Amino acid sequence: MADQHAGADAPRSFLFLNASSRADGNSEQLARLAAGASLPTGAQQRWLRLREHPLPPFEDLRHTGDGCYPEPVGHERTLLEATLAATDLVFVAPLYWYSLPTSAKLYLDHWSAWLRLPGADFRARMRGGTIWGVTALATEDDKAEPLIGTLRLTAEYLGMRWGGALLGNGTRPGDVLRDERALIAAKSFFTD
Repeated sequence: MADQHAGADAPRSFLFLNASSRADGNSEQLARLAAGASLPTGAQQRWLRLREHPLPPFEDLRHTGDGCYPEPVGHERTLLEATLAATDLVFVAPLYWYSLPTSAKLYLDHWSAWLRLPGADFRARMRGGTIWGVTALATEDDKAEPLIGTLRLTAEYLGMRWGGALLGNGTRPGDVLRDERALIAAKSFFTD
């Protein structure tokens, strides 16, 4: 990622990580609306549904044997490569019990291994990128603070920029499209 941030004219590449257990849910609808309305001109976008790329349970090997992690394969390899190819990571994640859905948290847990993977240069390649959050919730916005805090602190830890969170209100599919405040915010969400 660091190489892609070197020039101001380099095209940006957005990786949308959909962590919803529901297809075309409120978070995804809001993210697609924001992407269509406010992605920078020429920006690339890739959408991955995390439930279609299931990861194995994360095992902390730092203090086991030589402390090395095996080379990622399968879905883990796909997610690692997609992550490193992106300049911007967008977590499309409905609020589940005040935090990220399990698939998004498990994906972040695997970053612990990727940080220690020889040759991946994960920390250096992530530095300078941007993390964003798009979430739908059925309660007041302040209930999303644990989810927002996780993403913001992750960005800070890796020397990334925190782009912000786009919040929408909705329970049933399509409810978010009636949240006027969220629809207005979506129109300029990805603009710097």
